[in-house]
Amino acid sequence: MNFGIAIFPSKKLQDLTNSYRKRYDAHYKLIPPHVTLKSTFTSTEEDIKRISTILKDISKAYEPFTLKVLKVSTFQPINNVIYLKIDPNEELVRLHEALHTEELGKEKPYTFIPHLTIGQNLSDKEMSDVLGQLTLMKFEHEEIIDRFHLLYQLDNGTWTVYETFLLGEDL
Repeated sequence: MNFGIAIFPSKKLQDLTNSYRKRYDAHYKLIPPHVTLKSTFTSTEEDIKRISTILKDISKAYEPFTLKVLKVSTFQPINNVIYLKIDPNEELVRLHEALHTEELGKEKPYTFIPHLTIGQNLSDKEMSDVLGQLTLMKFEHEEIIDRFHLLYQLDNGTWTVYETFLLGEDL
């Protein structure tokens, strides 16, 4: 079964992101806007129980932190993805690193660039047009993140929450 670990921002930020994703992201219906902490990995039901215990311990070791949207950016020329860039603050980066250990699998298919995807798989022309419009707009948003989620993928390709982990011991 496929699993992943992500942060879901507030409804307000999800609504803003989805207002663009509806038009520019083919994965819009598969998963809500999210910040990926650990990319897709395969696990069994038995092993995911062990992983869940590790994730509980990790969640207790990290305090809630501020998620700050900085601007619109892109992964061009590597691929035609437009996203809202998230400030890679120390707590977020440390949490990402804690989820890539021997016990959880060290493999990182990409450099960690915290973001919320707005559009992907765009043609070069569409990419240029959309990016040109969005770079003129201000995207300033801050919120407190107090949890992360272990997700699993259903047979139809959609992702859903398997378990939620609150950050900090006193929550």
